Amino acid sequence: MDYLSSFGIILLAALIHTSFQVSVSVITLLSGHAIRNKVSANRSLALTSSFLFGVMVMTMLIAAFAGYTASTLLSGQIPAYVWATVSGLLAGLGVAVWTFYYRKQPGTTLWIPRSLAAFLHERTRVTQSTPEAFNLGLMSVLAEIIFIAPPIAAAALACIALPAPLQFVAVLLYTCVASLGVAVVTLLVGGGHTLSQIQRWRENNKRFLQFAAGSGLIILGSYIYVTYVLTAVAALGGGV
Repeated sequence: MDYLSSFGIILLAALIHTSFQVSVSVITLLSGHAIRNKVSANRSLALTSSFLFGVMVMTMLIAAFAGYTASTLLSGQIPAYVWATVSGLLAGLGVAVWTFYYRKQPGTTLWIPRSLAAFLHERTRVTQSTPEAFNLGLMSVLAEIIFIAPPIAAAALACIALPAPLQFVAVLLYTCVASLGVAVVTLLVGGGHTLSQIQRWRENNKRFLQFAAGSGLIILGSYIYVTYVLTAVAALGGGV
């Protein structure tokens, strides 16, 4: 695998990751509660920044763990069946995102179980300190682990094909790009944009985000399958 292909997979996987909306939904709720509680602008920015930091830390930890696990289990050599498995997971997840990522009702209500949604909502309501906001950022990433796991797995496989110094760069790249959605909301809130504007944009564009995420997953899965599975099968056939 060449470096360009590796970083291409990592970048596309991270862009797919950032299109998911659980962390974005939670940070908008956190900002809304801060406004209703008449928290100062500086304090509100500190809370959202701490939340963003939590999102980035958890994303980096999961990506690094996935890369370490893949490197340990595969010793740098990735069999075709592993690529095929990840490809299938990506394609299946893409169809799932198209089908039910957003619930069929007004607003931006997501797929997550109502008990989990209620828990996150309650945590945002009682979050008043930056450590609590940081922990909430950690939890928001874990709440969507079912959806972010396949893109992270693809990025981890691409990462272990790189030299050690570039693996660190790749994890940082994935973390920064995957956290862009939350970072943008943090900047918008800090820049004086109202939550109603942000939420209106999310509602108006939710189907586009849903289609883009599902399509990105299928495209990434197809690319991996064609590039690494069919190529390996063709090479094996040519050697026989």
